[in-house]
Amino acid sequence: MELPPLPTQPEGVPWPTQGWPRAMDAAIPSRASALLAEAFDRKDLGETQAVLIVQRGRIIFERYGEGGAAEDTFHSWSMAKSITHALTGLLVADGVLDVRAPVDAPEWRAPGDPRAAITLDHLLRMQSGLAFTEEYRPDQPSDVIAMLFGEGKHDVAHFAASFPLAHPPGAHMAYASGSTNIIARRLGAAIGKSGAAFEAFMRARLFAPLGMASPIPKFDAAGTFIGSSFCFATAQDFARFGLLYLRGGVWEGRQHLPREWIDHARTPTNRQPGAADGPYGAHWWLETGGPGSFSANGYDGQYIVLAPDLDLILVRHGRTPLDLKEPLKAWIAALVDAFR
Repeated sequence: MELPPLPTQPEGVPWPTQGWPRAMDAAIPSRASALLAEAFDRKDLGETQAVLIVQRGRIIFERYGEGGAAEDTFHSWSMAKSITHALTGLLVADGVLDVRAPVDAPEWRAPGDPRAAITLDHLLRMQSGLAFTEEYRPDQPSDVIAMLFGEGKHDVAHFAASFPLAHPPGAHMAYASGSTNIIARRLGAAIGKSGAAFEAFMRARLFAPLGMASPIPKFDAAGTFIGSSFCFATAQDFARFGLLYLRGGVWEGRQHLPREWIDHARTPTNRQPGAADGPYGAHWWLETGGPGSFSANGYDGQYIVLAPDLDLILVRHGRTPLDLKEPLKAWIAALVDAFR
């Protein structure tokens, strides 16, 4: 399929490696202004802690909740999955990994194990087929809660990889945080790094070149980056990460991530009828901000929404319970659309 074009950095606008350029006097459409005025007051949006908007490479709106500041770090939750996609892309570009090759997980090496056919691309597109239950309601059985906070927390990748298949690999899409942690372990194995050494790789290859000084990634006791859920950062740094993807992988005039890898993120994954939560790419959601947009979405209402047609990034942080998820998504969609 033909993907919408991605905007380039406007001539004369500096990259935000050292600090974000600003255009705080930029004209914001009246409908967008009205929606922004509601952001911190509407009860059906939950608690909004930060809203930041970048357009044409400059911050045009930035506000934090009571007592908050630009220096505050916010929980990524599943926005970390999109960071894991970027880390994977770096190693694919290095020739260390083949995204379409079997993952070679230790749990799947027995002769005849059908899970041995699972590839990195299957995991990135949530098509592993593993019988992993992604559920956040306390009254429901939940493999993700057990992985992050229960019996699986000391070795999240092993816990996730130990599930049997419910579907053939590649045949069924089911969002699963366990898939991301299997990827994160594979990344570490590919370069022989875990724990602090893998964190140093993250900083040297991804965060530092973008000027992202605030990220705090978390690791389990086995040394695996918990890439499904845990990377704290400031709203401005999450916006820097978003700008890398909005610019097609280019930073400071250099192709930092391959353009093909950015397109991989926003190419739709085939879904079975009735699949929940909207269209999905590869560790990025699609159309949260309207047609052609793609986004990193996290539990509790964390968002980095990229709208290529507007050259716009919307970062939102907060605490929004699941029963208010749909009003928040509708507000985000309306806010982005108001700039059209």
